[in-house]
Amino acid sequence: MSAQPDTHSEATADGGEGDPQTAHRPGGESLLAALLDGMDAALFALDADGVVTHWNREAERMLGWSPREAVGRRGLAGWAVRPADAEDVQSRLLGAMTGPGRQVHEFALVTKDGGRVLVRTQSSVVRDAAGEPAGVYCAFSEVHTQIDLERSIALSEALFEDASWGVVLIDADLRPAVVNRHAARALGVRRSTLLGRPLGDVISNGLEELESALQHVLAEGTPPAPADLWVTLRPSGDGPVDPPLRRCWRSGFLRLSSPMAEEPVPLGVAWVFHDVTDAKLTEQQAARLRFRDSQLHRAARAAAECDDPMEAAAAHLDFALAGFADHALLDLAAGARLVRAGHAPGGSAWHPAPESGLPVPYMVNHPALQAFEHGGPVRAGAGGSTSPEWAAARSWPEGTAYGLCAALRSRGRTLGVVTFLRGPVRRNFDRADTVYAQDVAVRIAAAVDLAQAVRGERRRGVPPATGR
Repeated sequence: MSAQPDTHSEATADGGEGDPQTAHRPGGESLLAALLDGMDAALFALDADGVVTHWNREAERMLGWSPREAVGRRGLAGWAVRPADAEDVQSRLLGAMTGPGRQVHEFALVTKDGGRVLVRTQSSVVRDAAGEPAGVYCAFSEVHTQIDLERSIALSEALFEDASWGVVLIDADLRPAVVNRHAARALGVRRSTLLGRPLGDVISNGLEELESALQHVLAEGTPPAPADLWVTLRPSGDGPVDPPLRRCWRSGFLRLSSPMAEEPVPLGVAWVFHDVTDAKLTEQQAARLRFRDSQLHRAARAAAECDDPMEAAAAHLDFALAGFADHALLDLAAGARLVRAGHAPGGSAWHPAPESGLPVPYMVNHPALQAFEHGGPVRAGAGGSTSPEWAAARSWPEGTAYGLCAALRSRGRTLGVVTFLRGPVRRNFDRADTVYAQDVAVRIAAAVDLAQAVRGERRRGVPPATGR
């Protein structure tokens, strides 16, 4: 067994024995001891002769040796370090007195119950008032704890430098505190210019949903699954933002709490996202195509049950309107003019001119007239405006912002025009909408052609076909 250290303790004011690190020391020394004992890291100090001068509470927690048992011992041999390792460990630690800067080492320490703990140490020289080396201090922690810390730091650095998805740390005021490179590119700004600024400076549409999600996470904690958020970016002078400005970001949120507080204190939210706009648009397009194909199929089945071909044309018009447009107009050719033959929805508050056989008073170069003359689709838009004059000048319902006219072609003839109208809350008609409108127009044109053929046969006295 190793000899007990040649130390002594003095009685305290209450008659008990005092701590050798704190008894009868001046205020500065007592403060130093209190600071050492309050540290999260284990720490001890050696003087120039290798005698232990300080041993804090965390070192006691890790190894089991109390300050009373440690302070005053010469070296660590035989109690905190195996005798076979003592010389090497001692030389490493005291080598910090002559070596440059802080020294980092790994070695095994012995616990009071005989176990061994692999630790990573950081030792540095302690100088006296004259600047001469007077000893060393050594802060140490278990290797796996240190590795966990270094791994966490490395992960944080990788996320904010090299990650292929956006990472933004949002503080409790909902302002970005840290932004990685990918997020800055996605938001179209430089990393430095975004820090501390409101999110509304870079995001317009979708801001309320994002801030609501952040507030929920701060109040309730991390949500169980990511969410898809649609946002529209504001143009920035810091750099170009690739169109379209409207993006879909699959976002995950993590509430950050301080590990230093007794109760969890929210520090902010980690917002992790990546762009899924292309995938979402593809999904939406596929869903839209499936729905429209279903509508065309249902319209064909309903039209097949109609005795009057014009009723079949109206059925196609009604089925096409669902999810596609707010209004639909059916104009048929009467010489060089167009005559209103139907409209949808039938119960709408706006009623166009009745189907009286009178020409529709379209302005010169009206989109419907252009579609009729050229035999192809024509799109028109007010640029999102709700000006009543724009719609009234085209004989369209008030509030119309977008129009799409498709010619009714059958057997090499243009029989009329079908017009689909949207309000300003909808988007403008695109190429896919034009293709769908032409598909509907083909079916309506076939029904109208059949109606005209039946009407001609009746005028010639041909009896109608019968069947069950």
